[in-house]
Amino acid sequence: MTTERSVSTALDELAQDPGAFAGGVSSDARHAAVRAGVRRLGDLLGQALTRHEGAETLALVEQVRALARRPDNGVELGRLLATVDDQTAIVLARAFTAYFQLANITEQLYRSRELSDRAQGPLAETFDRMAAALDAGTLDRELATSIARRLELRPVFTAHPTEASRRSVLDTLRRIADLLNADSPDHTTPRPADRDRTQRRLAEMVDVLWQTDELRVERPKPADEARSAAYYLELIATEVLPDLLEERDLALARVGLTLPAGAHPLRFGSWAGGDRDGNPNVTPAVTLEVLTLQHEFGIRLLISAVEQLIKELTASTRVVGVSDELLSSLAADRQVLPEVHDRYIRLNAEEPYRLKCSYILARLAGSQARLAVGAPHVPGRDYRGLAEVLDDLAVMRASLAAGDGSLVADGPLLRVIRTARAMGLSLATLDIREHADKHHAALAAVYDQVGELDVGYARLGRTERRTLLSAELARRRPLLGSVPPPLPPAVLGTLELMRTVREALDRFGEDVIESYIVSMTRDVDDILAVVVLAREAGLVGLGFADRPAWARIGFVPLFETVAELRAAGELLDGMLSDPSYRSLVRARADVQEVMLGYSDSSKDAGITASQWEIHKAQRELRDVARRHGVVLRLFHGRGGSVGRGGGPSGEAIMAQPFGTLDGPIKVTEQGEVISDKYTLPQLARHNLEIALSAVVEASILHRSARLSPAVLAGWNQTMQAVADSARTCYQAFAGDPALVPFFLAATPVEELGNLNIGSRPSRRPGGSGGLADLRAIPWVFGWTQSRIILPGWFGVGTGLAAARAAGAGDTLAEMYRSWHFFRTFLSNVQMTLAKSDLTIAQRYVSTLVGDDGGSIFEAIRAEHARTVAEVLVVTGQAELLENAPTLRHTLEVRDSYLAPLHALQLSLLTRARAAGEDADPHLRRALLLTINGIAAGLRNTG
Repeated sequence: MTTERSVSTALDELAQDPGAFAGGVSSDARHAAVRAGVRRLGDLLGQALTRHEGAETLALVEQVRALARRPDNGVELGRLLATVDDQTAIVLARAFTAYFQLANITEQLYRSRELSDRAQGPLAETFDRMAAALDAGTLDRELATSIARRLELRPVFTAHPTEASRRSVLDTLRRIADLLNADSPDHTTPRPADRDRTQRRLAEMVDVLWQTDELRVERPKPADEARSAAYYLELIATEVLPDLLEERDLALARVGLTLPAGAHPLRFGSWAGGDRDGNPNVTPAVTLEVLTLQHEFGIRLLISAVEQLIKELTASTRVVGVSDELLSSLAADRQVLPEVHDRYIRLNAEEPYRLKCSYILARLAGSQARLAVGAPHVPGRDYRGLAEVLDDLAVMRASLAAGDGSLVADGPLLRVIRTARAMGLSLATLDIREHADKHHAALAAVYDQVGELDVGYARLGRTERRTLLSAELARRRPLLGSVPPPLPPAVLGTLELMRTVREALDRFGEDVIESYIVSMTRDVDDILAVVVLAREAGLVGLGFADRPAWARIGFVPLFETVAELRAAGELLDGMLSDPSYRSLVRARADVQEVMLGYSDSSKDAGITASQWEIHKAQRELRDVARRHGVVLRLFHGRGGSVGRGGGPSGEAIMAQPFGTLDGPIKVTEQGEVISDKYTLPQLARHNLEIALSAVVEASILHRSARLSPAVLAGWNQTMQAVADSARTCYQAFAGDPALVPFFLAATPVEELGNLNIGSRPSRRPGGSGGLADLRAIPWVFGWTQSRIILPGWFGVGTGLAAARAAGAGDTLAEMYRSWHFFRTFLSNVQMTLAKSDLTIAQRYVSTLVGDDGGSIFEAIRAEHARTVAEVLVVTGQAELLENAPTLRHTLEVRDSYLAPLHALQLSLLTRARAAGEDADPHLRRALLLTINGIAAGLRNTG
């Protein structure tokens, strides 16, 4: 009963707070504050524009904005922009982009304020529900304790190229937000002199923003992407985690639960430097470079935390006693680090905690120096891994607690310990990802050299390969021998990757790489292939009489297409039924990770079929994992846009089938979603807290069905009908040979490649130029720029209409009211529809495609109208976002500034394509700036 009430409450809050879906505010008071803040910054932007470009340029900006509002279908504005030279176009694009950057940061600030207005945070609310369930006897305490100990939320920062803003710009915007925050009515009223000073500082920062180039000079390298991730992770570690993790532990204590020392309820992951699939820039050497870089950041962060402890742990032996264990630890430290003792003993002779911290600092510095040059570990002089650091901190904590210093032990010292557990020495665990075909190609070459197969490996069917590889794994022999035979360079690269993973684990520690993800996993042989290669590198072994099986990394199938999702349960069952593979899973604490890809399934089958197939696959995977007695860790590969599985993380977690979440979960954080969630500490705190609370609730309070089997069966049948009709509609549309030429012409997707927003190529190599060759990110990004945003809604209307025609209208309405999955799905679709604008899209089509695009665009227009109508019927509204007038008004205001950018982009696209290869660099720059500006205006673009 408690769980059902909590779900109902969550759904009601979702209906009342659609701002959660847009990252904006939902109350009138906060909206007024946002408007005032944007006006204030807009005035400063106008002043900066006048200073740098002249009053006539500001007048032109205002003229363009006014013409964009005229009901003449952009005719007059088009004439004006046709007369604008390339340099002036650059200034116009930069002006409107800067407006959106300032509006976005202001919205983020007041969104965080609105969230802090709530009497209780989501973590406290979730644990209150747990306490009620424990008291009512509907939740078993032993079960709750067991699950709580394996809880783990791991946001994984990927290197996917959807973030259009440079970090230099984000830094400036963060400083602007800090100034606005300090000058807010929520604080004490500032003195006139203070307000004048803040206004000057704001003017300075807006001027800095105007002088900063928004575009990257060159495409970032994997190491640059790792630095970008580290930037946010450092902010999280210093300004978010200490308080958030403390609140989590206090909430656990209120319900009588404590976590063991080795628990990791919150950790972070990264793909920068590890995602090789389709990215030739990620080599084994780059992987080691990135790991070294991550450790530089991570150890530096821990050094700073321990330096702060030296200021706070001032306890003197003249006042308090210390434990024998600490004294023994200090004596051992003196033996291996005598220079530290000699330097600090005079100052800290009676301050053992400060002295211990000095030894810790010396070891951290030694670790930093060792890792930088790849030197071997020297016991006592540096740390081999995080566990040794935690051991030293634990000795101090135990001593403090025993000497009546529990407030300090469980205060500043425990906050450092919690943060260190979450971040490790490297800030994030690195995942490795590679395409399944690479492993089979390597094994084909190896078996050809060995020469023991009657038929070449490459000619074997999947069943034959599975039998061969299962037997190979069980044989325990080295397939390659001590010296590999001559092999092709590509194969040597795959084998080198395995050796690099082993080297990384040896050099940096066992937790630096945990998951090896296999893209395009279609059958069990795809997993067994990489396991055999890992065995050759010494990463796994089935053990011997005196040593049990070991696996230094885990192997993760990635299911991306609808066909793979439908076969996911059967494939996992096949993996876990192989005795050799099962022993390796057992060696990793019986945890099996499975990754679900949202992007490709959506591009191939449409958003409705993609979302439904992923939902069903989770049920199958849950049931298979339970039968085999393993803990399932699902890794959701969600993008920023709705068309790639995007939307609020907390809602997505709660929308999973019951019992799917069994403690651990991984979720990708990509592109502009990272800056939107984590640029401001207040928002970073809220986003992590709401996701963490959702993991707790889904794992502990949502382990059984909330609905009767009959009701759920009926809803499943209706949803299947919706998905089938939607998929048929989408695939018929996507199969039109005219679609890809239309897409390339009607959107700036070809120009997107020049924006330098990621190290990964936007197209798959060696393709024929069709839809299958386009990666999902540019597919979504392109449609978004022209305001069609097709991947986020196409086919939904046809699916809903088909179900309604079959008599399921009342069922659909009930599903929306009571089924978290369906409500979340339609809420995300509604937001996408609200951001689309087919009037603007029509101008792109008529100007860039002409009559050739008529039939394609008419199909888009018809399905769009159908989808809007059907969504309104199901949600009981007369217009989109009717229940969120404040948010609707916010989007309308944004549209008034987006319209000039679209018009400018259209004009520049026309010029650039007419000029072809001879297009002026200034023209290309202006065009890229409009892409940047529209991305800023629409926010979640890729």
